Amino acid sequence: MNGWFRHHGFAIADAFRHLFKTPGNFLLNVLVVAIALTLPFAGLTLIENVRPVSEQLAVEPEISVFMQIDTPRERAEAIGPEIRRIAQDAKHAVKLDFVPREKALSTLKDKTGLDEAIAVLGDNPLPDAYVVRMTGFQDDGNAQAITRIADNLKKIEGVEYVQIDSAWVERLAALLQVMRLVLLFLAVTLGVVVVSVVFNTIRLQVMTQREEIEVSRLVGATDAFICRPFYYTGALLGLIAGAVALAAVAIGLHPLNAAIADFARLYASEFRLVNLDPLALLGLLAVSAALGYIGALLSVSRQLRRLQD
Repeated sequence: MNGWFRHHGFAIADAFRHLFKTPGNFLLNVLVVAIALTLPFAGLTLIENVRPVSEQLAVEPEISVFMQIDTPRERAEAIGPEIRRIAQDAKHAVKLDFVPREKALSTLKDKTGLDEAIAVLGDNPLPDAYVVRMTGFQDDGNAQAITRIADNLKKIEGVEYVQIDSAWVERLAALLQVMRLVLLFLAVTLGVVVVSVVFNTIRLQVMTQREEIEVSRLVGATDAFICRPFYYTGALLGLIAGAVALAAVAIGLHPLNAAIADFARLYASEFRLVNLDPLALLGLLAVSAALGYIGALLSVSRQLRRLQD
């Protein structure tokens, strides 16, 4: 066991020695890899901030049911049990609010200040309506059930129009799904870029140490002993670049939050972007180091085969 630690300690020290031998090239490679990692890291941070908001908004979707303007009040009030029955058939509980046309008109006047314009119309132009709040929804996965309920409500006699007031939540969920797919594609593409950069960096390093490798083989060094410092070099390059990318994302959140704060105040919200939790940050650093290790592994194995030939 002591020998194992000694070998790996020597490999890590050798990796740092070669990195500091050409600090300019190393910093340039770190910058290139960090730029490639910043975009997917920033996208993941954005999605993780928006996802809880979309889940909260989708908890109680609403459906507005508008009656025909000439529907008698008795008939309008009698539709309530039919609405409940349709929701129960779909195995969903509802909170049902009947909005008389007089109350709707009064609310419209209070909120818009269009008293004079509405007075010109004479008769009340608004119909009786129901606001159907769907309860028991935990996420946006029940959007299709809401649509089916709305379709059944349209078939009730006396109903003029049915509007799903939370349809935009479904659109938001679909947008988030598209963003996840785009982020996955972007992450894979830029992951290949990171592996390629590390591949070329290690390839050049192996070429510059060609004579040293040949001498090491002559004195009995194994391929594992020769390759180990290069593996650590690639992993360190990925790890440091990942840390730089995460730092860039954290710094970029401050000006973004300043702009978002002004927008959020318009909706009486205190929404702001926050950094990922420590466990997720460690996971991203591990992924960065793994990409660097993979690039080094592919490069060293190829170069050593060429040296043997």
